[in-house]
Amino acid sequence: MPAITTSATREIIDDFAQEIQHRLTKTPKPSMEVINFRNETKEKRERPIVSVPIEILRYRKNNGRIASDVLDHERNVGMLDEKDELSQETIRDFLEKKDPERTEVLKKDIIHKGQREPAIITCDGFLVNGNRRKMVLQMLQHEFPNEDEYRFMNVVILPGKNEEGGPPTLLEIEQIENRYQLQSDGRSEYYGFDRALSIERKIEFGFSLEAQLRDDPQYVNGTPKEIKIAVKEYQKKYIQPLRCVDRYLAQFGREGLYRTISTGMSDPEGRWQAFIDYSNAYMSIFSNPKNLLKFGIEEDEIGEIEEAAFDIIRLRTVPDMPKVHTIMRNLPKYCRTNEGKNAIKSIAQKVGPILSSEESIDENGKHLSIQEIDAKWAAKNIETITYHIKTASRSHESLKERETPLELLEAAYKKLTHEDMDLESIAINDLDKARKLAVKVKNRASDLESQIYHFKKDLKRLKNKKS
Repeated sequence: MPAITTSATREIIDDFAQEIQHRLTKTPKPSMEVINFRNETKEKRERPIVSVPIEILRYRKNNGRIASDVLDHERNVGMLDEKDELSQETIRDFLEKKDPERTEVLKKDIIHKGQREPAIITCDGFLVNGNRRKMVLQMLQHEFPNEDEYRFMNVVILPGKNEEGGPPTLLEIEQIENRYQLQSDGRSEYYGFDRALSIERKIEFGFSLEAQLRDDPQYVNGTPKEIKIAVKEYQKKYIQPLRCVDRYLAQFGREGLYRTISTGMSDPEGRWQAFIDYSNAYMSIFSNPKNLLKFGIEEDEIGEIEEAAFDIIRLRTVPDMPKVHTIMRNLPKYCRTNEGKNAIKSIAQKVGPILSSEESIDENGKHLSIQEIDAKWAAKNIETITYHIKTASRSHESLKERETPLELLEAAYKKLTHEDMDLESIAINDLDKARKLAVKVKNRASDLESQIYHFKKDLKRLKNKKS
């Protein structure tokens, strides 16, 4: 995907723009709005709010709330052309199914309070902010065909050709969405998975993660250190789990089929949280040589462990075990013993990633849907996966029981005397924190020594009494 440049403007469809200008009307009480576009918020520049028939407003496919649906469709069905009515219906269908509960909240809000905030559109009628509101107004127009208030939407129109400042660039369109996407008063918040895809799409366009954060009021005045911390947090929360999703889809030959991960907040079987927890385990343990050594995992074993993890995530539910995302969180612990690690690896060794061509066809010779294939795959492999997960879990629990106080003390001493305990490598800003931790260690060691001393003294006294 080409990087966005500051001069790259989106194509304006002239006849669409002419229709918008021809059919707009001033609101009954002429009003103005300052929108978060360019420097207009700082300059307090006001733009007029006008009323436009909803049938000439068009959805934008590059809407972060439906990022997974659009990517899935375009990679596996065909490209969506926003000018085409069929594509518009497809985008609307994605919006309707994404978050029905919050859509109902917005619907009731508009019925009782009307359109409280104007949408933002391009000069040719494409919604930059307000896609869901158009969808809800269409629903209300169908339910109340005689109510004129649902036939129009209040909007602010971005500049067009030959207007001051000129049309928005592609980057500015992305910035507007970025600036409005976190607002949740009456609007659907982004589902984490779609937000990750939206962030990634912006990065591919050339709108870096740091730039996206600096465009957010929360970070606009952030110090370099604060921005660095925020970038790491967003990478951990969104980008790294998304990398795991892509590897998962590749394992099962489903590249680009993002809707098989989750369809949104209302999806009770969504896998996104499992990928977050697996990604955290992967980044903290499986990609860290020191922690691999600590957990006794060889680098050439990581591939099989990940393959097993993706098999477990695909299964969605393991009988008589915690939720799959919790299993992902505990996966490194399950691998701490040889028995547990071998049990996890056995899943990858015994479970095939795909069904045979014969298994993928029903009795009438028709190819099964992805949902039917997953159900059949799960039925075929659930016993094997469950058996080995429980074996690994029992091994971990047994290890915890075997860790005596003496073993824990020895392990703590080894860490404190480890060759990597080079105090000069502590960052200057962390020295106070390090000293406080050292004091806590000293005090705890003193408490333990005192407890052991008195315990030994009590045992000696008891022994003398018996003699």
